[in-house]
Amino acid sequence: MRDFPELDFWHSHRISYGETDAMGVVYYANYLHLFERVRSEFIRSRGLSYSEVEERGVYLPVREASCRYRSPLHYDELAWLRIGISAWTRASVTFVYEIYNRNKDRLHATGNTQHAIINADLKPVAAPDWFRKLFMPGGVTTP
Repeated sequence: MRDFPELDFWHSHRISYGETDAMGVVYYANYLHLFERVRSEFIRSRGLSYSEVEERGVYLPVREASCRYRSPLHYDELAWLRIGISAWTRASVTFVYEIYNRNKDRLHATGNTQHAIINADLKPVAAPDWFRKLFMPGGVTTP
């Protein structure tokens, strides 16, 4: 495994037929959807759903996204999606991703997404303490 942020999260996902292209491999844009899926599950694993984060006034629009494709994923394969946080600024957070095969011994893709932290008025805001603490070891919020 590669160097990765200490607090990470893994989520399994079976590739559906609708995620593939005419060649039977995952369509390139669907990797961003896989990043979104594991990001939502990561937040949920910390004790809140993304909708609950929004109810508390924090929104995370994507400012930047990248994906490096290393080897194709195919229909019906089981993939392991890995996520961590690589950087915080006053009003943004950057998530990093890796996608592995079933045995976690073949890396299919890597990527990152940087998110602005904004309020309901679409204005940048400093990351609230409760939000930062959510992603610290032991920072799980009980629902």
